[in-house]
Amino acid sequence: MKTYTTFKEIENDLTRHKLERDIAWEELKLIKTEYKQDLEPLNWISTALKLTGKYSFIAMIRNWLFKR
Repeated sequence: MKTYTTFKEIENDLTRHKLERDIAWEELKLIKTEYKQDLEPLNWISTALKLTGKYSFIAMIRNWLFKR
């Protein structure tokens, strides 16, 4: 446990803790927003279409190369 000798030290420590708490709160809000965006159905559809297109292209190339 820290021993304080002046009220200024106490005030500085309290201010530092308040700022740390505010930073943590803002980080939580940012994470919440990111999760909210990730869970939107439109993003799921977009990701699924990208993956489907990528794997379809790879399958077409594979078929083209191995049919010869």
